[in-house]
Amino acid sequence: MPAPRPRPISDFLPKFQNVAQTSHYFVKFSLPSTASGFNLFRRGRDLRSYLRRKGINDRFIIEDAGLLCSEAVLPGSAMASVDTRGDFQGVVERFAHTRNFTQINLQFYVDNSYKSMKFIEHWMEYITGAIDDPSRDTYHFKLNYPSDYKSNETRIVKFERDYNRFLEYRFIGLFPLSLNSTKVQYQGSQVLKASATFSFDRYICGESNSLTRALRTAFNEIFGRFNPARDGFSVSDSQLSAVFNSGNVTDNKNANQQNQYLGSASYPVSTLSGNGLGFGQQIGGGGNGEIPFV
Repeated sequence: MPAPRPRPISDFLPKFQNVAQTSHYFVKFSLPSTASGFNLFRRGRDLRSYLRRKGINDRFIIEDAGLLCSEAVLPGSAMASVDTRGDFQGVVERFAHTRNFTQINLQFYVDNSYKSMKFIEHWMEYITGAIDDPSRDTYHFKLNYPSDYKSNETRIVKFERDYNRFLEYRFIGLFPLSLNSTKVQYQGSQVLKASATFSFDRYICGESNSLTRALRTAFNEIFGRFNPARDGFSVSDSQLSAVFNSGNVTDNKNANQQNQYLGSASYPVSTLSGNGLGFGQQIGGGGNGEIPFV
């Protein structure tokens, strides 16, 4: 690496002028479907029906609950590792074996109908399967199945002012783990806020709906944007199998050259003196006098 050199501020100022802002995000809740699919016995006993009886309708869950989320976090994860000693003299190696997903905390504005607090309270109440009359002396828990209370479609979308650049996180198996105590006081009246901790099994970074999968842009993929020839998606499995299963290196080169029009084009690469260096995949251009890159 060469020694550092002085650079004018105009070289790196645009980088700091195009950083993401924390105030542009959107949270969208989506609860499990009605009646756990097609189980007629569970109809009317699912989470959505339970919340409707408490005054929390589907429109509030889909639209208002996420809008009232005043503070959210982008999820994180950590790698669990194991140390290995003795393979090399004096060296301790560390290897990853599990990816752990941490909990997230969300804070909500409490509306004057207290629906945002009721949303979390009764969601947790449904998880424990509380009886109809919690004031009875025989009050007890009978927990519902995880598939009935875990959300697989809740999303947090971080975007920019132009709405064209964004990062989406989709949670699998999300449910409220705790509702923190909410402080109220006489002095200094402020907007009431409630915070809750959510647990989830894992998250998916990037869009994952059916449209983005059809366009091959799901999961933050940068390929497949209406140019399958360049991205290589038009190469059939049989053609790839013919290339990789052939034991003749020359046949591999010929098969690679025959696939030029399919997006996996390879051209002979040589030095200025004409000495051949082999074949390389072309990244830009169609080969009409353009320089291939390897």
